[in-house]
This record gives sequence, C-alpha cells and structure tokens, in this order.
Amino acid sequence: MTHAGTIEKALRARRDAGHKLLVPFVTGGLGADWVRVVEAVAAAGADAVEIGIPFSDPVMDGPVVQEASQQALASGATPGSILAELARVDVDVPLVVMTYYNIVFRAGHRRFARSLADQGVAGAIVPDLPFIELDGWGAAADDAGVETILLVAPNTPDATLARICGRSAGWVYGVAVMGVTGERSTLASTAAVLGRRLKAATDKPVLLGVGVSTPEQAAEAAADVDGVIVGSALVRRLLEGAGPDGAAHFVSELRTGLDQK
Repeated sequence: MTHAGTIEKALRARRDAGHKLLVPFVTGGLGADWVRVVEAVAAAGADAVEIGIPFSDPVMDGPVVQEASQQALASGATPGSILAELARVDVDVPLVVMTYYNIVFRAGHRRFARSLADQGVAGAIVPDLPFIELDGWGAAADDAGVETILLVAPNTPDATLARICGRSAGWVYGVAVMGVTGERSTLASTAAVLGRRLKAATDKPVLLGVGVSTPEQAAEAAADVDGVIVGSALVRRLLEGAGPDGAAHFVSELRTGLDQK
C-alpha cells in the first residue's frame, strides 16, 4: 500500500474539514498572463490547479480546450516553457499537469517525471495512457514523487474500476459523461451513478469532471462525491479575455456554489 502524497494529503485534509473540493483547469501558455491566472484561481478557492500542456491532437478535449491549445502552441508554448514558468508560480495548493502520452513518451518517462518534480508539479493526468499500459510511466512517476491521477469512465466495469481506484494517486477522476470535454446545459445523469460507484469503491478523494459548467452543476455533481474539476467553462472565459480577475471571479462563484451545498 502506497502512502498518500502531497495532493491526496491536501485534498483529504480539506475534505475532512468539511469542504467540497474544487480543481479548475487552465491551459498552459494561453496568453502572456496565464501564470497569473493560475495564481488567481488558487487564491479564489481552488484546492488544486490542473494545468494543460497543449498538444496538437488532444483526443479528450472538446472545441474550447482545443482552441486554447492551438492558440498556446501558435504563441510558441512548449512543454519545457510551460514547466519553466510553473516553477515561478506562487501558490499554496498542489499543481497538476494534464497532457498526452506522446509528449511523455518523446521526453522519456523518467526525464519527464523528474522535470515535473523539479518544477514543483505534484501530479500528472495522462488521459490517453490506458491503465493496463501504465507500468513504465507509473513507475517513473512514483520514483519521482509525482502522483498519477487515473480516470474512470461511466462504462468502466466494476472489477476494473476497483483496480483503477487502487492504483490512482492524488484523487480518482470520474469522467461524468461519455465524450470530450465541454460545457453542457445540464449535468449528465451518468455523473451521479458513477460518483456513487466510485465512493463505494475507495476512500481516496473522488472528483467528477467533464461537463461541469456552472456553480449549480458543480454543487449537483459534488453531492455524491468529494468535489469537481471545471475546465471548459473557465477556459472559454479566458479565450473571451476574462484574464486573472475574471477567472478568479468565476472560481469564486464555483466555490460559493459548492460551499452552500
């Protein structure tokens, strides 16, 4: 049995103090002020911040995050530049990166894991790396002290779900709806069902993401789990020019919605 790392300890402490957990997603390299956005959302009530490292073929991401990634790449963002900038982020919550396996593979498992740890990144999400093929990256991340957060889909069989929960570090990421990321007018009915299945399978923090778009949806999604991840709704606002202040305002609204539940 592995010991809880930085992310899991922080989220457990917040959960045990009676709070619902909130993890906003910010596209790394989107605008010259993206580091200030990370700091702003952390100060506005985030319990951790997920930073996307842009990739040219982001298979899990919907149109909004794809557009943000393309803009970041067009402005010259690279995995190296994003990690270098993350090293100067001044926040008191854990930082997690989300990227695709091609970037991890090209860098090399151990080199990429060490680069995350060296820049103060506590965890990683690699959504297109199947659980059954985790070993190379998983071992390198463990050795570097980087927590690998694994995803569970609504159609994941119970036996596999239990194994993923056992291996996931930091938190267990429940994908609330089948499909790519993006805002939706209502929360998918699959969210509550998956949330209850995950909570029955693990005591690790369970967060739901994909399709959580408003404070009301965040509160609804968090009812059966420990918290939520909100990405596209925030990134859309950044694409529209919200900047650090606008991002902080939206995260503050999400925080209020969760706290009133």
